[in-house]
Amino acid sequence: MKRILSSALALLLFGTVANAQLMVNKKEYTRADTLRGMLTPLRTCYDINYYHLDVKINLDQKSVSGSNEFAFTATQDFNKLQFDLFENLKIDKIVYNGAELPYTREFGAVFVTFPKTIKKGSKDRFTVFYNGNPRIARTPPWDGGFIFKKDKAGNPFVSVACQGLGASVWWPNKDHQSDEVDSMLISISVPKDLDEISNGRLRSVVDQPDGYRQHNWFVANPINNYNVTFYIGKYAHWTDTYNGEKGPLSIDYWSLKEDSAVARPHWDADVKPMLESFEHWFGPYPWYKDGYKLVQAPHLGMEHQSAVAYGNQFKKGYLGNDLSRTGYGLKWDYITVHESGHEWFANNITTKDIADMWVHEGFTSYSEVLFTESTQGKKAGDAYAIGLRRGIQNDRPIIGPYNVNKEGSGDMYPKGASLIHTIRQVINNDEKFRSILRGLNSTFYHKTVTTADVENYISKQSGLKLGKVFDQYLRYTNIPVLEYKINNGVLSYRWITDVKGFDMPVKVSLKADDYTFIYPTNDWKTTKIDSSVNMDTFKAEPNFYVKVKKAE
Repeated sequence: MKRILSSALALLLFGTVANAQLMVNKKEYTRADTLRGMLTPLRTCYDINYYHLDVKINLDQKSVSGSNEFAFTATQDFNKLQFDLFENLKIDKIVYNGAELPYTREFGAVFVTFPKTIKKGSKDRFTVFYNGNPRIARTPPWDGGFIFKKDKAGNPFVSVACQGLGASVWWPNKDHQSDEVDSMLISISVPKDLDEISNGRLRSVVDQPDGYRQHNWFVANPINNYNVTFYIGKYAHWTDTYNGEKGPLSIDYWSLKEDSAVARPHWDADVKPMLESFEHWFGPYPWYKDGYKLVQAPHLGMEHQSAVAYGNQFKKGYLGNDLSRTGYGLKWDYITVHESGHEWFANNITTKDIADMWVHEGFTSYSEVLFTESTQGKKAGDAYAIGLRRGIQNDRPIIGPYNVNKEGSGDMYPKGASLIHTIRQVINNDEKFRSILRGLNSTFYHKTVTTADVENYISKQSGLKLGKVFDQYLRYTNIPVLEYKINNGVLSYRWITDVKGFDMPVKVSLKADDYTFIYPTNDWKTTKIDSSVNMDTFKAEPNFYVKVKKAE
């Protein structure tokens, strides 16, 4: 699916406007894909505890230089491990206990050999020194890399976005979503006349002898590599506080100085209502220690943990468009709401493999529905959810192939949201549904998960057998088709599905304008139907994402 920024395509293909960048489709996978996506013993032998990324960004040369310290715990005995750094970036040296370590490189994988066996359970560390010119993103944030732009006054406006492609596009790390570092110090040096913002909280700003200034940001919570970021420019900064479920939550706003007058009222309109809505539905904001920041970026947006990237031009909707075509999506800023929703789904709950990225995007797209419901009412939320379906292509499954760093279809956004909305109808108890969303965020708090983890949790907590429902919507392109016929006051019905034994309950119009649960399977069943409903007026309740088809 091509990622082209245009309002016309934004209204036709939801996947083209979704914020998190997805890599170009591939049908064949290479050794490089496997090295990037596979969890081998050379990766699982160590658990990352702490990084100190200390780099200088040279804006004139569009380069990076510096180091990253790896502090880890050995999960087994080993003397060799893998970390990742794109091939175009040069390793100057790898230092361990004051001596340089030997290493080899294959594509983006770096293999380091230690002079002794690192024993299971022991804690150790090494530091990688490197430099080079990272890849420049052509259409950020959909393809990863550095972004170099100018503000209206000609000042540098620089950042990075690398979801999918990987953080190793600009700094050395264990580049796999399954292992999040427990905490991190991010030290970014930039010319002293510019501001720099990263994740977490600012510890200090230190002048350097070469006209640069080092900004030291500490992340006190686990963070995934692709969320680590920087923003460089001439910024205005103001603060606020939200009294949330865990007490006062600091809010920091960073807009370009030239845009601060419009940014203040625009952001104020959405941020606190959004936090209130999401804490209600999902539970406490996951990063009270690091705070909430909204930062203007030189690209559309990204869920950078505790430093959310914003580039929606201070417009309502998605660049002024309503993805649902209901009008409800023009009442709030899509990027503010969607990217902030990722603080719960993607940042708090992170999938181990990007193949399961639907967990990030499906639930976060559904956060838009819940925000609409919170601010405009239940009917508005339902209408928005139904409106999102118009972007579904059903082109390929929304779960991708595992172990090759490849996501599924861009349908993961609207189809993922539609699956969740349908399951909500099947549960038929909004308080239970809410408890499941909150339970997901508490049970998997600051953890990485698989699709199976999420499926099993929802099935167990709902008390429903949902395995075949997940299979049909996630692993096949087709959605369930309810085939029916009506003869002499009797409705005959069955599911047509790829999954054998599919038995999802659904509400249908057994009476005009009145919906009742029926329990179809792949075999024909019958029930009485009111004379007010005929072959042409029979329908499924619209909140269920299914097709209805007359039997031939």
